Amino acid sequence: MAAALTAATASAREWTLDECVDYAVSHNIDVARQRLNADNGEIAVTASKDAFLPNVSGYASQGFSFGRGLTADNTYVNRNTSSFSMGAQMSLPIFQGLRAVRQLDYSRTSLRAMLERCEEARDNVELNVISQYLQALYASEAVQVARLTLSISQGELLRRQALLEAGKIPELDIYQAKAQVAQDELSVVNAANDSILALLDLSQLLNLPDASDFTIAPLPDSRMPLLEPGEVFANAMRNNHTMRAGMLEEEAARKNIAVAQSGYIPTISFSAGLGTNYYRTSGFEQESFGQQLRHNFSKSLGFSLNVPIFDAFNTRNSVRRARVQAVSAALQLDDSRNRLYKSIMQAYTQAEGAHKKHEAAANTVESTRAAFDAMQVKYDNGRANATEYDKAKNDYTQALAQQLQAKYEAILRARILNFYNKAD
Repeated sequence: MAAALTAATASAREWTLDECVDYAVSHNIDVARQRLNADNGEIAVTASKDAFLPNVSGYASQGFSFGRGLTADNTYVNRNTSSFSMGAQMSLPIFQGLRAVRQLDYSRTSLRAMLERCEEARDNVELNVISQYLQALYASEAVQVARLTLSISQGELLRRQALLEAGKIPELDIYQAKAQVAQDELSVVNAANDSILALLDLSQLLNLPDASDFTIAPLPDSRMPLLEPGEVFANAMRNNHTMRAGMLEEEAARKNIAVAQSGYIPTISFSAGLGTNYYRTSGFEQESFGQQLRHNFSKSLGFSLNVPIFDAFNTRNSVRRARVQAVSAALQLDDSRNRLYKSIMQAYTQAEGAHKKHEAAANTVESTRAAFDAMQVKYDNGRANATEYDKAKNDYTQALAQQLQAKYEAILRARILNFYNKAD
């Protein structure tokens, strides 16, 4: 209950872009899943280190035998026997054909790649939040443009009613004004719904438990500098987590070839053991249990050499599979590099175009506003008809919408460039 109240309180305030990014990253399922993969990678590194440790085991066994059995005199007699043995064994790898060393190196490189994939997931969440945040701001300002358009239409309806009463315009103009007001009212409703849906999409991207009263803060109006794409790409090749992960995965794939090739190298191991046993046969007098354990106590030491001669081509096939994986990782890295370059160039081109479009739209807004004001005076004086007036008004409101769209398009593309350009 306390957590729900805290979440509700948090959603009731205005969220900044940084707060949205931080919250989304900390609550995103993909990020959590990548973190679990990194945890598995850490376990793999630990397991590779443990491969250098000896194996120690203990054993104990008890056996019974009943019925006729062959004696030392080559005769059969009925006798019951029981035996007990126990001991401990140790096996220590001395030389494993470099497999353990190479496996540890491979596991460490794979872990670094997994950590980069985890950061990549965080970056993807950040980029998605930035895009949706700007979409929500755009939808919110689109509502204001729609309301401004409605306000102009409502004011025009009042003026036309006054002109109709003065006998300066036909009644048809009133019907056209009322129809325009109704259409603009519908546009306001649609824009408001779009704004609500945009905020809902953003709250779902954040995984908010309660999206009621969720609002966001506007961004500062300062224009972000447009970075050169070549410089951005060079920085991205050094710092982008997707590229880092791809490079490490390619490196790990090449190291996995060496791991597979270790199967061709002989191995040496050392073993040692301690043991004792107790034996009892019916009809014979034996030493006590404790005495037999002491007298039968034994020690053993040994070295073993294993030279691979033929393993049904298992090692050869493992090496081939590792080489195929290395080629696949290299191709994946090339594809990631190409897609990164394409994304940066596309963002730069779109940002440059959006800035030019925004400047042109600002000039268009000024000119259409002046034309609309002049047309309003002409219409009030009976020197223009309703169709000409409506066209001038629509040109002005469309220019406002285009200016707003270009503004947020420019902001989004500039932020994408800065996102790719950021240092680690």
